[in-house]
Amino acid sequence: QVQLVESGGGLVQPGGSLRLSCVASGTILQSNVMGWYRQAPGKQRELVASISWSGRTNYADSVKGRFTISRDNAKNTVYLQMNSLKSEDTAVYYCNAAPRPFGNWGQGTQVTVSS
Repeated sequence: QVQLVESGGGLVQPGGSLRLSCVASGTILQSNVMGWYRQAPGKQRELVASISWSGRTNYADSVKGRFTISRDNAKNTVYLQMNSLKSEDTAVYYCNAAPRPFGNWGQGTQVTVSS
């Protein structure tokens, strides 16, 4: 059973920063490209960043230059450093395999960007 636990969200002002963490169970990170997804109210879930086992990264245009995805394979953890946050980044953020996520998702972590 895949288990994914996200944390690190919160309320931040526009222009601020947050660092999200995702701890994955077992050997998920060792055998999968991992990604961060987000879902804003009334919108579909979208993939915003992904990282391979070797560290190769990809970003959605909307976050390129502001977000950085990284991973610590020894800790089974994937991170998302988010800088220069905008109101449109407000969403629940999830981690999962990418681009084809596992069937089960973690609880996500809420990010709210507001003054």
